[in-house]
Amino acid sequence: MRVVFKTSYDRDIDLHEHGRSRAKIALLLVVMAALPFLVGDYYLAEAANTLIWALAGMGLMVAVGHTGQVSLGHAAFLAVGAYADTALMNLGLPFLLSFPLAGLIAGLFGALLAVPAVRMSGIYLAIATLAMFVIVEELVILLEPITGGVGGLMAPSIGIFGISFDRYAALPNFYWLCLAVTALVTWGYANLMRSPTGRSFLAVRDSEISARALGINVTRTRSLAFGLSSGVTGLAGALMGHYIGFFNYELFSIFISINLLLVVTIGGLGFIQGAFLGAILITAMPQFIAILRDNVNAATGIDLSGIPGLDTLVFSLILIGFIIYEPAGLYGRWLKMRFWLEVFPLARRDMFRRQKTYLKTERMR
Repeated sequence: MRVVFKTSYDRDIDLHEHGRSRAKIALLLVVMAALPFLVGDYYLAEAANTLIWALAGMGLMVAVGHTGQVSLGHAAFLAVGAYADTALMNLGLPFLLSFPLAGLIAGLFGALLAVPAVRMSGIYLAIATLAMFVIVEELVILLEPITGGVGGLMAPSIGIFGISFDRYAALPNFYWLCLAVTALVTWGYANLMRSPTGRSFLAVRDSEISARALGINVTRTRSLAFGLSSGVTGLAGALMGHYIGFFNYELFSIFISINLLLVVTIGGLGFIQGAFLGAILITAMPQFIAILRDNVNAATGIDLSGIPGLDTLVFSLILIGFIIYEPAGLYGRWLKMRFWLEVFPLARRDMFRRQKTYLKTERMR
């Protein structure tokens, strides 16, 4: 079992617990950067898609995992980011300007809508975010000169300093772009959570009454968190638009919002690593189901492709299973396994028995 000897209070908020953690992250980045030389175009495209979903998952994680705000309408901010980036590029702005502006527009839009919504909690907040999704969907249809209406838009090719980053013409470059954006957002997210602002997010999530007693403006903190969440999701939406190439409002459906909730719930609420694990599961599961269908059909002659909603059924069962048996998600399960191995053979059977404790102030909510 590793024990970290801390010699100052600054070590408590250090980004890396020890040198081995830095080495692991550096090795992971090297492997990810070398992926275009190791796999074919199909798997490289899937890896880029996974990075985009992980970026969107981190956006939702700010609201759900670190501030306790349930959102059923985050697909709306994916749409805002995609449409804003494409519209700005069609006006002649380069990608280096349109991309951050798309995230800024999505963030401002989310913060504006969050002002009345963040005063709610629980199921009422979830319904309010669902109403946001409906509003954005109607706006996309009404603003036809900008969004293309029901016809949709074709995302322009990305060019940076004369280098093509097109998803089809230069897939390795597009993958490296997604990797760079995801790495920068992850670094910023990790630093945010060890700052006073990030700690106020956690305080509001754990107990709003206790946070108010500590002098935290709960409404402003939740609005800021929702705005940051919307902005990061908007960046993911911009990349998703370029990844797909052509999109309309039907792409950003309520099922995308549900899949985003699956990413953060199955991956592990409250853990940045959970967004990546959940994204891997979400992007790999449809491929696994397709392979399973083919194998079942070849072995038994039963065609499962005619069963409607099979993917949705599998995702629903997975979500129910994690909620009942492992609420901490995949990363929470990994932490338990790692701790069990560290304390072996002193581990006990009931060491991870689920317990639910409440502050006395929480009973007044």
